[in-house]
Amino acid sequence: MIDSRIESVLNFVAAGSRVADVGADHGYLAIELILSGRASKVIATEKNLHPFEALAKNISDSGLSSIEVRLGDGLKVLSAGEVDTICIAGMGGVLIEKILTDSPEVVQSARQLILQPMNGAEKIRAWLEENSWKIADEDLAESAGIIYEIICAEKNPQPKIFKRDTSPLMKKFLAQRLEKLQRIVAEMSKSEIARDSEKFSALIAEIETLKNNLQANII
Repeated sequence: MIDSRIESVLNFVAAGSRVADVGADHGYLAIELILSGRASKVIATEKNLHPFEALAKNISDSGLSSIEVRLGDGLKVLSAGEVDTICIAGMGGVLIEKILTDSPEVVQSARQLILQPMNGAEKIRAWLEENSWKIADEDLAESAGIIYEIICAEKNPQPKIFKRDTSPLMKKFLAQRLEKLQRIVAEMSKSEIARDSEKFSALIAEIETLKNNLQANII
């Protein structure tokens, strides 16, 4: 029912958690969270009416009374303290950042954030650092040939080796990242202003690091 991307999100949820599944789509993650025992309660949200109706039907058909569906924007339909864990998957980093920023009391009352950006993961990491969240673990998952990052953040996590650092997808992820950055740099090189920017220098530095890691087979 769930693909490897959503399964990686689920695997970070602490057993027995009360979970907010933001932008729950068809509710597959919410259903699996309850069936697996990862969650004792799930509040699944959808912003727009049509997907909300589809979500509500799937949850109703599942017969799982511990899943509640709510129509509304992001975390705005939750109150502080209702959930321990917030899952936001399948959205861009900018949108995830906005959802978190728009509901500070709900976010700060949680103990775990599990975020799977489709792009812009660096924006998520910057937001977490600025708002006193620490990355507890990360993982990689592949769907339709694309490798995605899953970020788990907590307030005071215990040091550990991240799942992504030992993932068999790490080398492929680095190669994809290198190819993407090289395309960006090639475009920026056409502009003198872009070549003189701090972003250009940062990209060149990251490209060199990625090349060294790949050559050394550091995965």
